[in-house]
Amino acid sequence: MEGRQGRSLLRQEVSEGIKRYILENKLRPGDPLPTESELSATLGASRSSVREAVKTLDALDIVEVRHGHGTYVGRLSLSALVEGLTFRGLLSRDDDFKVMSDLVDVRELFERGMAERILTSLDSDHLRTLYRIVDDMERSGNADGTGFVEADRAFHALLVEPLGNELIGQLSLAFWDVYTIVVPHLSVFTSKDEAETVANHRRIVDTARAGDVDAFTLAIAEHYAPVRRRVQEARAAAPAT
Repeated sequence: MEGRQGRSLLRQEVSEGIKRYILENKLRPGDPLPTESELSATLGASRSSVREAVKTLDALDIVEVRHGHGTYVGRLSLSALVEGLTFRGLLSRDDDFKVMSDLVDVRELFERGMAERILTSLDSDHLRTLYRIVDDMERSGNADGTGFVEADRAFHALLVEPLGNELIGQLSLAFWDVYTIVVPHLSVFTSKDEAETVANHRRIVDTARAGDVDAFTLAIAEHYAPVRRRVQEARAAAPAT
């Protein structure tokens, strides 16, 4: 046990050393890192420890291993967060509902909290595209569930895209990734629900076009309220485990 704990601690220390190296050398995503042997010498660690640390950082997208080419600074995405939340949600039925409820809260707070900035950043081209996405949702809702989900995802991505904040965009998509993965396991949404979702999305664009922050914030709340209600109803109807 002590041996395993020691190796884990060493791997963590080397991982922190690699992250410090990236920061101290002001490396950017896509920049190459030194070779394994060079990192070993720089950090004063064995090559096997460096190799294990790189694997850990690769899984977190902090670095990217390109086999045959070397190791590079990663894009620092939130894929690890997505995978962790998704696994938690799929591990048990009760956690399905818990994750869904949490994500609804986070996504609503996320979009309502940035309402003024979103409305300021959306131009006429963005608004036209948002309306077109809502039309796509309406057309594909009954015929193609996949198309509906893709349009819904595109809508929320475009809503925050004009902000030009990469982290905000990643957070939005990360929440949506988990949301779309967990939803099918709930067996909650019907054609009527889809029609209501389309209407709520159209109301969001209408209020954004009007530049009314209060109405936009209310439209966001009205969009998520029925989602939250359906999750609660599904949780209450689920058989006890």
